[in-house]
Amino acid sequence: MSDPELIDDEDPAPAAETLEARIDLSGVRLDKALAEAFPDLSRARLQALLAEGAVRRDGVVLTGGSAKAQPGLYRVDLPPVAPAAPQPQALPLTVLYEDADLIVIDKPAGMAAHPAPGTPDGTLVNALLARCGDSLSGIGGVARPGIVHRLDKDTSGVMVAAKSDRAHQGLSALFATHDIERTYIALTRGAPTPLQGRIETRIGRSTADRKKMAVLKTGGREAITDYRVQRTFGEPARAGGAPLAARVACTLQTGRTHQIRVHLSSKGAPILGDPVYGSGSLAAPVRAALAEVGLTRQALHAAVLGFVHPITGAPLRFETDPPADMAALEILLSTL
Repeated sequence: MSDPELIDDEDPAPAAETLEARIDLSGVRLDKALAEAFPDLSRARLQALLAEGAVRRDGVVLTGGSAKAQPGLYRVDLPPVAPAAPQPQALPLTVLYEDADLIVIDKPAGMAAHPAPGTPDGTLVNALLARCGDSLSGIGGVARPGIVHRLDKDTSGVMVAAKSDRAHQGLSALFATHDIERTYIALTRGAPTPLQGRIETRIGRSTADRKKMAVLKTGGREAITDYRVQRTFGEPARAGGAPLAARVACTLQTGRTHQIRVHLSSKGAPILGDPVYGSGSLAAPVRAALAEVGLTRQALHAAVLGFVHPITGAPLRFETDPPADMAALEILLSTL
């Protein structure tokens, strides 16, 4: 679900990234020591980076993986990923609106917005290229033609894509100024307190896990989510205690990477099924409901998208119900 490149809701990975780690070992092979210090990089990948001169110790470039490691601060410069040209694929799309300049779809869970490492095809971009043909050429770059915002792969809901340069520029401007109505429905463990409010923090890469985002005291970027608990589930709620689960409507005022998932988790009410931010144990009835439905994704749906058409000036607003898996889970939760 972003701002520097106007890819809303999920900031794209930076064009290049530098990893840092201090190594106190000495006498072991350098590539082995680096693999332990940077567990997300394989030894083969590190050997290639060494050969490219992308590894430094205290500012000195290192090139030989078989050399012995020396104590110091190591930096690994990861080069930008070269964008690949996606290929058209005739994938089914639920189209809510389409004209010569833009298209609005209800994206299913499991479909990525655009190709990325680990998801080379089967994406919304592949489907749009097949449906819209050459009209997308060059709009928004080779790897993400037409895309002005995105949802997590496993988040369902309403998305808009541009079919013309003018629409791409206009939609990008709307997202840059947060002139977009965006409301999501989440099913959560417990419920945030108070039952309605604004979460205003800074969000950036977690210092403990670079693959995750986190609320930061300093750094990061401003992130604002307005939320309202629409319904609570579970006997304790009826007895005056804490609910077992809740349905929460979240309205984005900014669009940071994993913003709603991070914010609800920070309030002690992570989204059910979230494999990354769903910390904490579930009550047995909630766990049983998840198992019965077979939900293996975060229970998050982009329900509302409203904006002014960048070419005609007409107000547009689209709303869809959560898909079958979330609807089935909510029915089961309502019986708790």
